[in-house]
Amino acid sequence: MRNPSTWTLKGPRRAMTSLRRAVINISRCLGASVFGVAVLAGADASAQTIERFTFQQAIDRAVSSNPTIGQASAGIMRAEAILQQVRSSALPSINATFTTTVIHPVTTFSGASIVPRTQTTTAGDLTVPLLTPVAWARRAQAADQVFVSQQTATDVRRQVAVAAAQSYLAIIASRRVLELNERSRDNARAHFDFANQRFQGGIGSRLNMLRAQQEFTSDEARVEDARLAIRRAQEALGVLVAAEGPVDAADEPMFDASVEDQPTVLDQRPDIRLLSARQSAAERVVNDSWKDYLPSVAAVFSPQLVAPAGLFANSRSWRGSVLFSVPLFDSGSRAGAKRERFALLDTVKFERANAERLATSEIRTAREAVASTERAAMQTRQAADQANEVVRITDVAFREGATTNIEVLDAQRQARDTETQAVIADDAVRRARLELLVALGRFPQ
Repeated sequence: MRNPSTWTLKGPRRAMTSLRRAVINISRCLGASVFGVAVLAGADASAQTIERFTFQQAIDRAVSSNPTIGQASAGIMRAEAILQQVRSSALPSINATFTTTVIHPVTTFSGASIVPRTQTTTAGDLTVPLLTPVAWARRAQAADQVFVSQQTATDVRRQVAVAAAQSYLAIIASRRVLELNERSRDNARAHFDFANQRFQGGIGSRLNMLRAQQEFTSDEARVEDARLAIRRAQEALGVLVAAEGPVDAADEPMFDASVEDQPTVLDQRPDIRLLSARQSAAERVVNDSWKDYLPSVAAVFSPQLVAPAGLFANSRSWRGSVLFSVPLFDSGSRAGAKRERFALLDTVKFERANAERLATSEIRTAREAVASTERAAMQTRQAADQANEVVRITDVAFREGATTNIEVLDAQRQARDTETQAVIADDAVRRARLELLVALGRFPQ
């Protein structure tokens, strides 16, 4: 038999232990709640700070602030700097030198130093190129490279603008997918509540309740996936417009449908203009190859000041000369350079021909894509309306006891899938019109 005093002591101890555990659990719960509230508050704050741009604002911001555009602009500055360097080789130049000479021993004649022990010489030369065919040719070639760099920057702007437009359209499509998933979830929740009420009231079965609950939880997962897709598209657009965070779409762009009947003009495309500029520059380099065999003429004027002057030397003097240079033999260097230039020209020609063929194909495909996606979008919208009508009829029949919830769930899934296809079809129409504008060289303006 146990001692009563033991029972008396263990009772309060157990009570204190239980109380202590309860306090610890409560504190943990409060800490988790506070942390959860803080996370939600941070999430709400971050959601409130998302910038919203219209379609045109996003495109303008992308082509003006994207670092890739800055790199292309730096390429233009580099080409202009090279042009300045090449131009200077055909212009006059002035150089000056200052020399101090100390000699030992000093040579004398009749008691006078022929050359002083310490003597300074200040000399200068003015060089004026009179005939420099190679330098003149290089100057024109450098000017062509400036134009090529400008066309490169234009093509880079086009690429950045297209990427920003696609990200913008991805946000719109993802947002519509989220809306229809939320609507499907709400419908599934209502169906689950009704099935659960019937089960709790002893009218319905537990199987029907679990089926409805399974559909509801599956729709919840789809909602989360759609939200993540929106966030990824927003982050992608934020990177393209050089923003500090994600960027949201504020409107739905309306693309000009009249371009579908416009004629094909490949010269409006920046990539074709870039290849055309590269081909013209390569042709100039090839056509200037004969100038490598021409002579060059330059005039040089060199004044000189010596202090102190020597015994047989003047303190001031000048010299003028004309330099005539003729390249006679170079062991095949100029012939090899000419062959290389022809090879580069052929490469650019083939690249341009392939690009023009590809551009023509893109235009034909884009025109057909616009017509096909518009027909498909019209059909899918009609199918979505029909599927929603089936859901309504099936739900009424189930509530009246005429069908089971299997028909309701199947109708809801089909309606959700059909609406998703309709959203995808609408997005395909917008993307097809954008691709047609890009293919015709009408985007960006």
